[in-house]
Order: sequence, then structure tokens, then C-alpha cells
Amino acid sequence: MEIPTGKELSTLRRRVKRIDRILLACYGDRPWLPRFPHLLDGLIHTLLSQNTSDVNSHLAFRRLKDRFPTWEEAARARVEEVEEAIRPGGISRVKAERIKTLLELVRRDFGAYCLAPLAQKEPREALRYLLEIPGVGRKTAAVLLLFQLGYPFFPVDTHVLRVGKRLEVIPGGADAEAAHELMDELVPDEIKYRLHLNLIEHGRRVCRARNPRCGDCCLREACPYPDRLGRRVG
Repeated sequence: MEIPTGKELSTLRRRVKRIDRILLACYGDRPWLPRFPHLLDGLIHTLLSQNTSDVNSHLAFRRLKDRFPTWEEAARARVEEVEEAIRPGGISRVKAERIKTLLELVRRDFGAYCLAPLAQKEPREALRYLLEIPGVGRKTAAVLLLFQLGYPFFPVDTHVLRVGKRLEVIPGGADAEAAHELMDELVPDEIKYRLHLNLIEHGRRVCRARNPRCGDCCLREACPYPDRLGRRVG
């Protein structure tokens, strides 16, 4: 998928800004604060959040930290021990192996079980580094860089992809990888964090995968989706 240019790009950017203003009025602003005190904590938590619920990933991370208070201890542990600690997060064997590999790479590259030097890299360089780590895809990398460092990347999860396509900001045939590139370009840096969170909130509350509540949607005047379904929205 090619990124729009010229007039088409300007039109889409205006549309994104309008959507942001409406969602801001509906859900409010979200001041940026790093979620974890250490980057490595943030990355491992994000790995644990893959293909599971927030509740399960939080529990898995908490159990992991309880079992291994330092990452040095986790690195020395057997894969089976890490797997048992994170079992509530699902696909625990795969995630345990990825955590062990991640810890080895971080120790090799930075001399300690600490990802803080990543903050010294330029945003695109930091993104490239993360994408070379097994199990770290574009969404995981974008979440870490936006939420922990405030770098201008726009994570596209299932809610953002669904809502973006219904709003015709993201093309219907675009996959998540293409959507990341597009949203990085379309969304102004200063609203990336807020809009990402508000689109997720909207996707969970209103623009659900099944039985979207179009009649209760604050974006209904800006959204072509009900028309495509032949619905009347009061």
C-alpha cells in the first residue's frame, strides 16, 4: 500500500484531526506518562500482552516479577521456570523463550540487563533495533516507543484497525503493517498518544467488532459505516 500524497494526504489529515477533536470531547485528554520505570520492564510486559487480555498479561507480568525480582535472575532461570511464572498470559512456552532470548540480546548489546541506552537512539534507529528482536513486531515496538519514550509512532491494534477502516481513514484491504506506516504519517505527533488511546476506548465501548452501537456513536456524523450497512442512525 502506497502512502497518499498531495491533496489526498491533506484531506485524510484533516479528517484525522476532526476525528481526534470529536473523540477528545467524548473521552477527554490523556496526559503522557511512561507506564513503567524501566524500558526493559515495558518491553517484557508488552511481549506478555500479545494475544491475551490486559488482565492476563498484567497477572503474568506480576507473577514473573514476584518469581524473579531482577532480570539477572530471570536470565539465569530455566525456560521452564519462566514459563510456569507467566502461564496465565497464554502461549507461555513461546513467550518464555522470547523473554530469555531478549534478555540475552540486551545483555550482549548494552552490557547489562537494561534497555535504557535505547533512549539515546533516534526514533527510527530505535525502531529498527526493536524489530530485529525475535517476537517483537511493529505493534509491540510502537507501543514501547510511544508509551515509554514518547517517540512519534502510532500503534495499530485490532481496535484501531477496525475503527480506522470503518471511518475510511485506513483502506479496507490494508494489513496491520501497512496501517502502521499510514497512521504514522497521517496522525500529527502531538496527538498520537491521545488519539491511539481514545480510538481503543471507542472500539471497546461503541465501535465493537460485533453489534457496533452506531446509534450511540459520537462519530456517527463523520462515519460512513452505518450507510454501508444500510442502517438508519437516529
